[in-house]
Amino acid sequence: MSPIKTPPAADLPPLVENPRLRLVVFLFLMTAMFMATLDNQIVATALPTIVGEFGQLERFGWVGSAYLLASSAVMPIYGKLGDLFGRKPVIMAAVLIFTLGSLVCGLAVSMDTLIAARVLQALGGGGIMVSIFSINADLFAPRERARYQSYSSLVLMASGAVGPVLGGTLSDLFGWRSIFLVNLPIGILVLAGLAVMLPYRRPQRRPKIDYAGAALLAATISSVVVWADSAQLFGSLVAPESLAIVAAGVLCLTGFILVERRVDEPVVPLSLFSNPTFSLLLIISLCSGAVGIGSVNYVALFLQTTTGLSPSMAGLLFIATTGGIALGSLSAGRMISITGRYKIFSIASMTTGIVAMGIFSLVGVGTPVPMIAAIMLLHGVGIGIGQQVPVIGVQNTAGAGDVGAATGAVTLTRMGGASIGISIYGAVVASGVARLGAAIPGVGPIDELTPKALSALPPDLQVQVVETYAGAFHSMFLAAAVICLVGLSAALFLKNVRLPMAKAAQSH
Repeated sequence: MSPIKTPPAADLPPLVENPRLRLVVFLFLMTAMFMATLDNQIVATALPTIVGEFGQLERFGWVGSAYLLASSAVMPIYGKLGDLFGRKPVIMAAVLIFTLGSLVCGLAVSMDTLIAARVLQALGGGGIMVSIFSINADLFAPRERARYQSYSSLVLMASGAVGPVLGGTLSDLFGWRSIFLVNLPIGILVLAGLAVMLPYRRPQRRPKIDYAGAALLAATISSVVVWADSAQLFGSLVAPESLAIVAAGVLCLTGFILVERRVDEPVVPLSLFSNPTFSLLLIISLCSGAVGIGSVNYVALFLQTTTGLSPSMAGLLFIATTGGIALGSLSAGRMISITGRYKIFSIASMTTGIVAMGIFSLVGVGTPVPMIAAIMLLHGVGIGIGQQVPVIGVQNTAGAGDVGAATGAVTLTRMGGASIGISIYGAVVASGVARLGAAIPGVGPIDELTPKALSALPPDLQVQVVETYAGAFHSMFLAAAVICLVGLSAALFLKNVRLPMAKAAQSH
């Protein structure tokens, strides 16, 4: 049966004809994006306070990892649902789910309920991100769209800069629950605005959805993440339960490959892997996600436990990282457009990551805050330099019909890498704290100390607790450096290709 043919997106009229109304709709979309991306940043500087209330440091990482994992799992599906049922009901459902998840997070009574609520949040957050980019394609013509997509990048940067500061400030002033409850009025505002302003366009085709492939891919990634955390869950990476998870992951991966070979619209076309450059770029993307996204919560914990900074002051230091990302990304983007080369920037990014993580591992008690800010700036520059490389590389590698799938694979790999990184860091830090801080007289479980409680301890006990955390984080930063080394190895094997000029691309 031949598929129903529909006009190309460029031939369809804009979803909103009035330019001013179109801008209003776009602002509501950017508000939704800011809310969804802000949430994973805003929680970073409040997590030490949350751990102080609930304890269970070994589950610290899952507050972020569960969100990233769940949002990654639903991203491939939301785009297809928008094609089937229309963009408006899908994005409104996503915003509603995210808002309800925020409410449940704010009412959490334990670390387990908070992690479960973060999963609910993520089921909406992943849909918000995918739906916004799809709606932008309906709102704007291709040339105009590129300009507005750049505004979306600025929103992402803004959330990265504001999130840790806002999270620390709200946590200090109103308690950690406020960082989630603040989403309620924003979510209600966005829902009302989209309900009134965003038109509904009835879909003209019913594409075949690779639900089985999406589910098996999500299960495969979930298995890897759970196995990485199994040392805390089951006591060892080679415990029977851990090995059972590995076996389940292998079965899911095998099933995914078999499904992708047979479906008409695979989530990830296997033909992409025939070019080794694609696989290398996925490895780089995974390592980039593990270090660039996965380390955020642990850097915040490090700052508050080792340097004694308040949540709000720790959040301010993240401006150095965000500024470095912006500087590195803008500089690399300009140089790539001039030279057409991207391999060198991936090598520089991973090398800078190794240096930054290596220096972080040497930071001890009493290190001046300006020096820590300089390290965070260097780390941000390293992230920014290589941020665009995996997407640019796979889009140049893939055929025209597979560009979307290739780009989605990079995004999924980056988020999966962040989840895996969080699990690895959590295992390293928790085991280090348990090993080094088990016998500090006069102090209870140190994973239950909030930053305020830590500052209230006698000076000699403060020093012992801080040195315990410093020792645990020493190993964590070395683990991050090893991940960067893996990414550097993949970058060195990339072909030194040159991107085609615009004219050549058009005539191709």
